[in-house]
This record gives sequence, C-alpha cells and structure tokens, in this order.
Amino acid sequence: MFNNWIGRGQNNGEVPGKPGGRRPVIGLALGGGAARGFAHIGILKTLIAHGIVPNVVVGTSIGAVVGGSFAAGHLDTLEEWARGLQPRNVLSYLDLKLNGSGLIGGEKLAAELAASIGDTMIEDLPLKFASVATEVRTGHETWLTHGRLVDAMRASYALPGIFSPVLIGDRWLVDGALVNPVPVSTARALGAEIVIAANLSSDVFAHSTTIYSYGAAAVASEPAPQPASPKRGFGKFFSAERAVKREFFGGGGRPGISSVMADAFNIMQDRITRARLAGDPPDLLITPRVGQIGWFDFHRADELIDHGARAAERAIASIQEVADVLAPTPVTAKAVIDDAT
Repeated sequence: MFNNWIGRGQNNGEVPGKPGGRRPVIGLALGGGAARGFAHIGILKTLIAHGIVPNVVVGTSIGAVVGGSFAAGHLDTLEEWARGLQPRNVLSYLDLKLNGSGLIGGEKLAAELAASIGDTMIEDLPLKFASVATEVRTGHETWLTHGRLVDAMRASYALPGIFSPVLIGDRWLVDGALVNPVPVSTARALGAEIVIAANLSSDVFAHSTTIYSYGAAAVASEPAPQPASPKRGFGKFFSAERAVKREFFGGGGRPGISSVMADAFNIMQDRITRARLAGDPPDLLITPRVGQIGWFDFHRADELIDHGARAAERAIASIQEVADVLAPTPVTAKAVIDDAT
C-alpha cells in the first residue's frame, strides 16, 4: 500500500523516503471503447484502494463518463447502474431516430446521467477534469473543461452515425476517439507529472497485415427471395419495429448497421491509439483484456469491471516504481550551490 501519499494523500504532502519532497501530480487518462469502458470502474476503484488518487482525470467517450462520474463523486452510483443492466434495459435506452443525424437520439441515456449528476459544473469539481470531443466540421480536438458535466460527457461519447452530435456553444461535437482515443496529452497539459493511461483496445487487434489477391470463389446463383406478404393491423406495426431493430443489430449471420459502424470505428480507433501513444506515451499503461467483449455488451458490466480491477492490480507495483523515481523534489538554494560547485 502507498499509505495514500500519491494523489490526495497524507504525510502533509511529503514523499516517503524523500524528506521535503512533495507528492507528484497524478493524471489518469481513460480511453474510449463503449461498453468496454465499464472496465474503467474496476481500474479506478483498485487504484483508490491502493491509495492512488488522481489529481487530474481526463477521458474520451466512455472514459469521459466514468472519469466524470468519479470526479463528481458518483462512481458508486454509476457502478450500481452498470451492474444492473440487462439486454432488455440496454434496449430501453435506444431512442431510435430515422430522421436525424444519428440512429440514436441519446436523450434517454443523457437523462439517466443527469438524474445522478444533475447540473454539476466542471469548474466546480474538486479536481481537474477534461472531456475530449471532436468538432464535426473542422475535425478540431476539443477539450471540454468548463460547463455542464453531463453535456461534456454526452459530446464525448456521441459516436458518429450512432448518436446525434451535441451542440455546445457554437460547435457541433462528436466522439473524441476520432482524434484522441486515450488522451495522455490532455492529462499532461492539465499539469499531470505522472500519467497513468487505460487503453481498452490493446488486445482487440494483433499487428495488422495485408491480405493479398483476395476474392470470392464462384458460386451458383440462387433464386431471388420472394417478398413476404404484407401484414395487416398491429402485426404490421410490430413487424416494422422488429425490422428496424434487426437492421440495427443484424441477424442471420449478417452484421447490422450498429456492428458495422462500431467495427469500423474500432479499427480506426486502434490505429489512432497506436500512433498517439507512440508519440506521447504515458508513464504507465493499464490494458484490460476486454477485446473479446463487444462494444454494445453493456449487460456484461460485472466481468468488465473485474477485468479492469485485475489489470490495475497487475500494474500497482509498476506505478509505485514510477512514482518513486519521478516524484519531484523542490529545488533549494543549497541544491543550486551544490550543482554549481
């Protein structure tokens, strides 16, 4: 255990073994990944249990939701809600739209967040927080550091084509994973001296390759399917509703709209994450093994949280080592004289 010396700890801000030294400013960068983001709950709770309490929390997409809930003091509320989700509950939050800029309006999910967080403002949080989003028309990476916390969360997880863009100020914003899936750079810019990052897509893809000279084998043509006879009355209505959900989720071996868009976004996010982390690596990277869990498997919160907790436990010793090495020590007049001589 760290005896709470990392983050908002004790010992009057001094670092054990470094008299006169101060605690390093810990930043936590939580990456995107839709349902897989419930692993962040396990990561945060494990870090806190070991006395590692971040001073700076930044998040992209679901990382902004979990990070914002923690910053607002509602992580337990989010965990309780997540563990209670079942497939039927998940469907109830899908306010499908066929005439907007996204398949899902997102109003129901936003209302659920607002019910627990309310009108909490980012600037009133007890720690530094930023939600990463992307401006639609320009592609600008946008850091939301003030305003309503719920709005910042909603803008960050607005997956293009799935959720409608969110208007904040005069900018239409969508998912921040388009530009910065694991926002290490944001945490550093907000003053973090040691950055712990959580990447949810580390085991989704192996090293990419190229499949050369590929094509389908010749097959005998099949007769065209006969159109089904139209149904009447209420049966027609419910059939249309089922058809919409079938198109959204897929069926019969054919991927639905949601899975195609999510897989495409997943591939793009993985490539961007690799490039961004190579250019600006965190001091410690936590990688839950959640690649086998789908983006819309929100009903699997229990195992996702457990995956996150195990990944954080594996990293505790490394975090302690990094913190011991990088903990800053104030520069004194004597130190300056010693260096000069």
